[in-house]
Amino acid sequence: MARHRRRSGHPEIGYHCRDYFTKEWDRFKGLHWGVLAHSTHLRGAGTWDEQHGERLRVTVTLATGIPEEVVRGANLNHLAPSKVDIKAFTADPDTLVVPRAGEVLFRLR
Repeated sequence: MARHRRRSGHPEIGYHCRDYFTKEWDRFKGLHWGVLAHSTHLRGAGTWDEQHGERLRVTVTLATGIPEEVVRGANLNHLAPSKVDIKAFTADPDTLVVPRAGEVLFRLR
């Protein structure tokens, strides 16, 4: 069985909004603040409370061959690469599509 290792983030916490960590500080105070910052940067703003749980402004979906349970375990959505429909995403006014985003990010380095 192939092993998938996260290159960033922290396997026990995944990716969440800031409130998730600050309102449950006793659970997370022992982690390095850089780890917590990274975990919040991906998800952006949002709220968390005991009654409603986490409410995020941003949905992050990875179209990847990484097993779905690993991706969802990090509090991210999963999409099989074969299911990506760029035309449908582009037509959705609530979805941001960045053509050749990987190339753009690579050139920013």
